Amino acid sequence: MCWQVFYHFIASMKTFFKLFLLITAFIFVSVEADSQQKTINGLVKDSHSDEVIPFASIQFTHSGMGKLTDSSGNFFFHLTHWFSDTLIISYAGFDTKFIKLDTSLQSINLTILLERGTPTGEIVVKAKINRGLLLWKKIVKHKPQNNRNNFKNLSYDIYNKLEIDINNIDKSKFEKSIIPAKPLRLILNNIDTTSEEHPILPFFLTETISKYYSRQSPKKTREIITANKIFGVNNESFSKLLGGVYQNINIYNNYIPVFDLNFISPISENGDYYYNYKVPDTQFVANKRMFHFVFYPKHKGENTFQGDAWIEDSSFAVQKMNLRLSPTANINFIDKLSLVQEFQKSDSNWVLYKDKFVVDFYLMGKKNIGLIGKKTTSYSNYQINTPNTDSILDQEKLKESIEMDAGSTEKSADFWKENRPEQLTAKEIGIYQTADTLFKMPAFQHFQKNMYFLTVGYKNVGNYEIGPWFNWISSNRYEGFRTRFDLGTNTHFDKNTYFHGYVAYGFKDNAFKGMFEVKHLIKHNPRIYIYGKIKNDIDYGQTYFDEIAYDNIFSLASRKTQVPLKLTFIKEQNIELYRSWENGFSIKTGLQRKIYTPLMNLPSKEQFATKISGEVFNSFEASINLRFAYLEKFIEGDFYRTSLGSNWPIAEIGITKGLPGVLNSSYSYTKLNFTVSDNVSMAPWGNLYYNVYAGSTFGTAPYMFLSMAPGNEMYYYNKYAFNLMNRYEYLTDRYAGFTVEHNIGNGFFRLFAPTRVLKFRQFWNAKCLLGSLNNANKTLNYVDGHPYANVGGKPYIELGTGVDNILKFFRVDFVWRVSPQPLPQEAYKRFGIFGSFNVSF
Repeated sequence: MCWQVFYHFIASMKTFFKLFLLITAFIFVSVEADSQQKTINGLVKDSHSDEVIPFASIQFTHSGMGKLTDSSGNFFFHLTHWFSDTLIISYAGFDTKFIKLDTSLQSINLTILLERGTPTGEIVVKAKINRGLLLWKKIVKHKPQNNRNNFKNLSYDIYNKLEIDINNIDKSKFEKSIIPAKPLRLILNNIDTTSEEHPILPFFLTETISKYYSRQSPKKTREIITANKIFGVNNESFSKLLGGVYQNINIYNNYIPVFDLNFISPISENGDYYYNYKVPDTQFVANKRMFHFVFYPKHKGENTFQGDAWIEDSSFAVQKMNLRLSPTANINFIDKLSLVQEFQKSDSNWVLYKDKFVVDFYLMGKKNIGLIGKKTTSYSNYQINTPNTDSILDQEKLKESIEMDAGSTEKSADFWKENRPEQLTAKEIGIYQTADTLFKMPAFQHFQKNMYFLTVGYKNVGNYEIGPWFNWISSNRYEGFRTRFDLGTNTHFDKNTYFHGYVAYGFKDNAFKGMFEVKHLIKHNPRIYIYGKIKNDIDYGQTYFDEIAYDNIFSLASRKTQVPLKLTFIKEQNIELYRSWENGFSIKTGLQRKIYTPLMNLPSKEQFATKISGEVFNSFEASINLRFAYLEKFIEGDFYRTSLGSNWPIAEIGITKGLPGVLNSSYSYTKLNFTVSDNVSMAPWGNLYYNVYAGSTFGTAPYMFLSMAPGNEMYYYNKYAFNLMNRYEYLTDRYAGFTVEHNIGNGFFRLFAPTRVLKFRQFWNAKCLLGSLNNANKTLNYVDGHPYANVGGKPYIELGTGVDNILKFFRVDFVWRVSPQPLPQEAYKRFGIFGSFNVSF
């Protein structure tokens, strides 16, 4: 018995001893292995947008060893030995990258930047059905409940940060340029040379914090900007553009705006016509299954994206989407563009919480200096379908409004530190310091003034401004060589009153001419002003049914040599009062006196002297003009402002009454005119401009006080005139007509490789005029040697087409006159080729 007990004791001790030896050996082996362990830490990012790339493949060459980055783009390896000296990093839509490792190191830390690639069919999914197409259908089906625009109402906080960098800076050339480099060495020293291929200069940074409210029905939005930080620009209208409303992109819409073009969303309801879809894998993030949704264009030359998205399994909502421009997209001046949007759940709804937009601009090609724009927007504090949002929206009458709190541009550094979602980087802080120093430097202020003078034409000298310089010298057949000098005041003279005048002299007619005007701003916003003008100068007599085209500015554009030059001299006195409202309604009333003296190739005063009693060609008018451009947007200047257009049609109606007997005026008539115009997006078929107009003159008056159809006597194309009609060719006292221009985009040019590469664009237009002249006005105005063409119930019609975006800056129009028949004998009135200068994205 004792022996058995002893035996079992010895056996147990042997077992324990073996276990002890095994544990001890394991510990020593582990310690030894740990002492020889290799580690690699890494982060994979998009080289352009600087966004992390989740679930990218990381593999050692010639080895089965590998893994994926996590949802934050990180990866980590613990190795007992190096499997090879090269890592392969790959991800759908990006070029595969090979990283050489220094295997003499025990630990390696990497930040890997992937370059976007062109889809070449590298994603191969062997299946009987297209999982990507099925997933796209489910995303589209669930768009109504995932699209934040379909919520009953919505409010959130916005933090918007915009940075602009100058790209491809060559410091040595920069110092030799016209820019005063010596005083600006502070800026040159900030050049980021981490990329030797593309050194950049961080130059501009602005931040905005605002509250945003929206309601679906009735549609209304409101943004209240609570803080705005920007150096060098003290302009409320400009600050409003930096808020959240104007830059709000919704990927759930069928079309996504990229500057002034519309690109087709990959989750558009017609997306399967434009995109190929793939689902290479699925992953689990926070215990939620996510589909990796990859898309790229089916056809070359269309305005589409390439990229990928992560889609939640149950709701089929977008959790993250990366959009990059298709390499063959028809867009100008942009080399690369990245749009990244990330969503998170608020209660049961997916809402946008981060928006990043990065774009590279190159005006003169990739090898020259360009700009990099980076916009990052954070969204927080969502409230969905709450009575509070309705209450705040009901306080504002306008459908869309942007307001700035008092003191929003004067927030302290402590305020910004406490209210930013994330603190500025050292580089961003440096931009603020540089900008603050830069805008205070006399050398830079001097440089700014010189550039403004060269580009805009005006130069401030103390309390005054001179210019525009491009009016200093000109020439015409009547005056010969003409010089002109302008002098005006600026805000240093008076912030609310603007004085301006010029003196001109013709060396052939040996006569001085001039003009003086004054404008007093009673209120800036909404705008109220009073304006007065006195003018004694040559008048070209051109009138338009809509605003004067900005692209018709070149005095050196060639005239049609077959057409005689027509000039009059005008003595004009004018006073007007203008009042506008926030909703876009405005009213302008005025009194105006005009005395004309025909100079060249027009009926003279003597031919009318026996037909009327009183002073010939002397008219005194009272007028009222009503205009409605709902929620029209402006960039406000010191005394004038530039319209950015409206999302609604713009309507205008005018009434003018000729008052005889006032200051020797001779004519009694009443003129009515009406016009409606709009620019309509027709994505994906480009955009359409139309202008419909009509007018009538009741009474009898000479030709210059009736309605003269606008003709064009130059080979420079005029959008708002009839280009095969001469000035003073068609005289009417009743008229109606329309202008339509459809800019199709690349159209059939995308079907041919050469024109697709050249990015040609296609358009067509039509212009029609119906008009008549009553017997009394015919009797008065039909004088010997000056017959006027009378439409007489037959429409005047021009049709045109051509090629736009030639070398990114030029346009050629081919125009045919098709009515009335028979066509004129002169060939230049039946068909013409016109050129013009046009800049657009």
